[in-house]
Amino acid sequence: MNETGLVQIYCGDGKGKTTAAIGAAVRAAGRGYRVLVARLLKTDDSGEVNGLVHIPGITVLPCDQNFGFSWNMTQSQRKAAALYYDHCLLTAWNMALGAGGEEPYDMLVLDEAIGACNLGFVDESGLIKALKEKPASLEVILTGRCPSEALQEQADYITEMVMRRHPYERGIGAREGIEY
Repeated sequence: MNETGLVQIYCGDGKGKTTAAIGAAVRAAGRGYRVLVARLLKTDDSGEVNGLVHIPGITVLPCDQNFGFSWNMTQSQRKAAALYYDHCLLTAWNMALGAGGEEPYDMLVLDEAIGACNLGFVDESGLIKALKEKPASLEVILTGRCPSEALQEQADYITEMVMRRHPYERGIGAREGIEY
């Protein structure tokens, strides 16, 4: 739909990276764009997924395998996670491009792709190559805490969320409907 598709990064240690990406997806869908959302390192048990699946124009790619926290994984689990998340990313990318005769998407949200790269679960060099070769009309949004310099070089927008205060510091955990 839009002839100029750019690359956006929402990063940092503050709350709101996924929220900003989902907001952009909803805005795009509201204008008739086709949006594909792929969530890495997260289960689909979240308020945003529960809402997104009801919005015309938005497709949420299920990434329903959970490997737990990376610091608790065995080498075998890390290998399985890397195979799975790399496959999820490749599937999302191919779907966004319209592989298999489907109509291509206008926007691709890769939630926590940066984290998956940082953990070695996704081949960052492959992602960078894909971003360099993406169709001119495809908008791509990446989220995660600490994007590498090489990944940042591919972005047209970089927005950093900075944590100034967080209720977790006072012992308040994540709340359903607010944080997830």
